[in-house]
Amino acid sequence: MGRAYQNRKESMAKTSDMKAKVYSRYGREIYVSAKSGGTDPSGNLTLRSLIERAKKDQVPSHVIDKALEKAKGGAGEDYAAARYEGYGPGGSMAIIDCLTDNPNRTFGDVRQAFTKTKSKIGTPGSVSHMFDHSAIFVFAYDDEEAVLEALMEADVDVTDIENEDGKITVFAPNTDYFKAKTALLERCGELDFDVDEIQFIPHSFTTVSGDDVALFERFLSMLNDLDDVQQVYHNVELP
Repeated sequence: MGRAYQNRKESMAKTSDMKAKVYSRYGREIYVSAKSGGTDPSGNLTLRSLIERAKKDQVPSHVIDKALEKAKGGAGEDYAAARYEGYGPGGSMAIIDCLTDNPNRTFGDVRQAFTKTKSKIGTPGSVSHMFDHSAIFVFAYDDEEAVLEALMEADVDVTDIENEDGKITVFAPNTDYFKAKTALLERCGELDFDVDEIQFIPHSFTTVSGDDVALFERFLSMLNDLDDVQQVYHNVELP
């Protein structure tokens, strides 16, 4: 399962190397989380995780602080989550998560990325049933049994747990994210998470070949260039 996480990171790095885009996406997500759940990270676990992840991705403090101050003000844009899915080049599958203040514009932009790469946008659920919507935690720890015990005691429905080279990876349903993270912190203390995210993981991977390789790269590039797009998940095994 961890392979899917790495695939997505590599595809993002390959098609969106502008730091400004990364900063903008984090800023928007932090703003939305702070506005809806409070600006204090100690009382808003989602916000806390976002800030930690932003710092790992070298987002400057002023970008984070600006998003928090904007949320404290109460005014500003009213963003809503939007999710689109469909079939990409070479029979691939993709799920696109967005934050938008204009759903009609965003849908049009995402649909254009599909149509211009000979792909087909689908209806809700058309490909997401081929993905697991999972909470993923990766951290350094040496006692896998203690971790599993803590999660079970917290009634977390653990999907999978891996232990490799001193790194433990936990997969759980996205709905158990808060329970799982709280249980891990209570049992293991302050953890430095390498990965602390909710994402879509494909049940199986596919490869693209021939002309579809360039087409798939263009597809990802068009999506990642859109300001409203926050995350792109797919089932393509990158070389």
